[in-house]
Formats: sequence, structure tokens, C-alpha cells
Amino acid sequence: MTAAQGFPAFPAQRRSTRGRSWWARAWVQAMEDTSLDSEQLRRGRRYANSGQVGTITISPGRINATVYAPEDTYESVVQVDELNEDDWRRLREQVASRAGHIAALLDGEMPHKLVEAAADAGVTLLPGIGDLDPSCTCDAWELPCQHAAALCYQVAWLLDADPFVLLLLRGRTREDLLAELQAAASRPTDDETAADSKEAGRASEAGVAATDVLSGPAAELPEPPELPAKVTIEQLAVSGIEPPDGLGPATLQLLVLDAARRARSLLNALLHGSPAPQPLDEWQDTIRLAADFPVLAPDEDVALGIQAWRYGGAPGLDVLEHTWTPDPADLNRARTELEAAGDDLPITTSANQLTLGADVQLRLDRAGRWHPYRRVGDTWTPTGPPSSDPLVMEW
Repeated sequence: MTAAQGFPAFPAQRRSTRGRSWWARAWVQAMEDTSLDSEQLRRGRRYANSGQVGTITISPGRINATVYAPEDTYESVVQVDELNEDDWRRLREQVASRAGHIAALLDGEMPHKLVEAAADAGVTLLPGIGDLDPSCTCDAWELPCQHAAALCYQVAWLLDADPFVLLLLRGRTREDLLAELQAAASRPTDDETAADSKEAGRASEAGVAATDVLSGPAAELPEPPELPAKVTIEQLAVSGIEPPDGLGPATLQLLVLDAARRARSLLNALLHGSPAPQPLDEWQDTIRLAADFPVLAPDEDVALGIQAWRYGGAPGLDVLEHTWTPDPADLNRARTELEAAGDDLPITTSANQLTLGADVQLRLDRAGRWHPYRRVGDTWTPTGPPSSDPLVMEW
């Protein structure tokens, strides 16, 4: 039987109870969607952030911890269905089919594609509404109560640090799963054995198939070339090109340098599978160029746009100039976390913006990150880089 694992109690801290990773947020969402009492959730966040949850013990299908309330101590438990042996077999097949899946897990990531592929194979990794079964020794009838909610919020922090916590809940430790994957990789399947026998028979009768020759080591693709070094303006020679009207030679040289840098970023994305540079409209590209090369700034005042770009790129520029309507649950969750943190500032909500008091504001971009703003005179001004955690901001 898989042994239980204990995780030390978290100290009191100011931290988002939503979780930072998408899989931790899915865990929290499953718990909150089950709740019928938002007050219990609010108290649970305070318990989690104030360090009132003791050592968390996780074993297959079960989480438990002692929660220390002012009036008493309580034992809270959350149960989750384990995967059966057939589920684990199908999940191993999905993990083994892509080397990147196991590498991502070992690097502390839970790939979307792994979860989706597992779901297609009939294996549910992340819990949904109704999949978490909380209980507690307190006398509250609401489920989850504040104590069980606090436990779930802190489990999201554990999931942020290590997605194998979720696999342990589903029935396998890291060591168990890795050993099973290694054993499966070294053992040929019945289909592979039969195919090898059939191919060997054909080769003895008809010689070597052309496909075998073409797929051998000699036909392997070469290693991708190394990325060229960055070009500096001192290394760049622009000659024999007449600048268009209105552009001096120095300006043309900067534009060529920028084009070389963008081309290098695209090549890097192609060679290493990293995200390609985001497509920009004309105004965004104007601000980007002005941020990199102030001499290329247009005549109009773009200081705020440059500041927003330097902090948050295109999303930062978007929230400076535009509002949009996000999921109300995202705003309410952030607002509740800010209130639970005890800043005692009145909070108002408008579109994708949360305003704290009169001079502080958070703006949510379309990627789920919060951008901090402060009122300077009559102007809202970006003051720091964005964060997915509304409690971690540079004002």
C-alpha cells in the first residue's frame, strides 16, 4: 500500500488562496463550486493565511489536518476518489507517449495536454464539482466548513509546488509512478513483439525493406543549428540604402537592428519550441519601438504607454487603454482575498478594475494577471510588473 506523506504546517503569510498554477486553481474551483456558503470560504481563507492549519497528511484518496480555531481544535478531512488499476494503465500510456509529459511533471508542471489526453482516455486527474468530499469534527452543517476550506486552500499551495501531490491523492507516489513507467518502457508490448517477428520474416524472404534503410541512423535529421548571437548596433552596417523621406540614416539603422532582433526571436521559437513573439498592431508596435529606442518615439506624449509596456508588454498596454468584462467570479475572488488580507480599504469594482480606496487600483488583463496602478494627480499610472496573485504587488 502507498505510504502517506506529511507536509509541514504553513506559517502565517499573506498569499493568494487561489493557487498560482492552473491545476491548483482548478482544485480550488472544484472546492468552491461545491460550497453553498461564501462566508465559510471567506473564513477558510483567513484560517489558511493565518497559519491555523497544522501538518497536512496526504494519502491515496484522503487529506487530513488539525485546524486550530480560537475556541477549539478540529480534525478536517477531504476525500477524493482514487484511480483504479485500469485508470493507471491508461494514464501511464498517455504519460509514456510524450517524453515531455514526464519531464514537465518532474519540473513541477502539469501539462494541459496530458490532462486533456487522460480525459480522452477516460481518466479524470483534476477534480470537478462534487468530486471533493469534505468533513470535519466541528458542528457546522455547511460543507465545506471553514476548517475544511482552509485545508483545501493550503493543499492548492502544495499543488503549486509539486503536481505529484495530485497523483499521490489519486493513488501513486512519485517513486511508484516513475518505477512503473520505467518498467513499461523496458518491456515490449505483445503488438511490438508480433510486429518484430513479422518484419523479420519478411526481411528473410525479400531482403531489407527500403523504409528500414531510410529510417535508420543515416537518415536521422541533423541537430538544429545554434542560435546566432545578438547583433549590436556597432556591428550593424547599413549602406547602399536610401532612407525614406522623413527618416535619417540613424533611424533606419535602429529599425534594421530591431528587425534583426525580431527575426532572431522568431528563429529561437522555431528551433526550441518557445512562444513566438506576440503579433502587434501598429500602435502597440509604435510603443514597443519607443520603449526600446526613445529616439523613435512619436511627437505625441507616450510616456504612460512606454511605462505600461516596460512593466507588462502588450497586455500592460491593453489594460492602460481599454477596459473589458472578465468572469465576475475572478473579480469577486480577488476582492475577497484583498478583504481577507485586512488592508481595511474600501474596494469598488468596475469592468476589469478593482479600486482600493482613492489612490490604488488593480487591473486584470486577459491572461489573468493583475497590473498595479496608483493615482498621480488626476492620472492613473502603472507602478510595477503584473502578477497572477492580487496580494503580491509593487505599489
